[in-house]
Amino acid sequence: MIQPKGPGAPYQLLFSTEQKSSEQLSTEQGNGLSLPEVFRQIYPGDWTLPTVEGRPYVYTNFATSRDGRISYNVKGQEAAAFVTKADPHDRWLMGLLRMRADAVLIGDGTIRMEPDYNPTPEFIYPPETEAFMAQRLADGLDPVPLVVILSLNGALPAHAHCLHNPDQHLVIATTAKGAANARTIQCAGHLDILELGEDSADLHKLMHILYDNYGVRNLLCEGGAHVFAGLLDAGLVDEEFVTWCPVFVGRDADHFRPSYAEGVAWLPDAAPYSEPISLHKAGDYLYLRTRCRYQKTTDDRR
Repeated sequence: MIQPKGPGAPYQLLFSTEQKSSEQLSTEQGNGLSLPEVFRQIYPGDWTLPTVEGRPYVYTNFATSRDGRISYNVKGQEAAAFVTKADPHDRWLMGLLRMRADAVLIGDGTIRMEPDYNPTPEFIYPPETEAFMAQRLADGLDPVPLVVILSLNGALPAHAHCLHNPDQHLVIATTAKGAANARTIQCAGHLDILELGEDSADLHKLMHILYDNYGVRNLLCEGGAHVFAGLLDAGLVDEEFVTWCPVFVGRDADHFRPSYAEGVAWLPDAAPYSEPISLHKAGDYLYLRTRCRYQKTTDDRR
């Protein structure tokens, strides 16, 4: 086992509902469920990987300003790194979350905004390359996570990094029209196109395909806001990891700054909610993990 370096001082665990004995953790590590001890020395507490029957365990990762915005939405400064100020603890945790993922799900807007997007943990936090890679291999995962791109029109920028990496297995989940566009894409790696509906992609069908055909058990969603809201609306997000950054972003009539759930407006009796599992602190940043819950309504929407 390679000892990870960490991003500096260990995270401070403020509370956790998942405190377990050393004996329990040892047993779960043998089953591949618990976070290995060497990583818990940096990120205290635990993060077990639950088994979800018939579909992947879906966990999400977002960073938000104190006032709930995920982007300045200014040309050239749209990326989350401008909100997080590329904080090392946030980036290390992003690497940890990627380290345990069979696949990463993003929207095509993320690729357009960040064409150099690379799903590997070492890309987001290079100093931990050795430990992240060693743990992926120990867990039986591919060195490069499968990338699943949700796109209505099936169009991606030709210069996107994921299209030029021969080691990248890429899945485009799209509509009938989008599938026709996606078939024109030139890809250096392996590209699969999933046609999942006429006007929208069926997210439940996507989850079953990823589980049955690709062996995906742990799926990390990294955005964007419409993808996250769609997954929530379908009752498919199991847990979320949210970085609360110390900065205020604001917005006005001329400057739209998105929250991390956009495109769906719930009513009180149908709104998803979340139960806090743990809270960590590093510097002026807070790191929240929650379990998502869903209300059943008369029209069976979740």
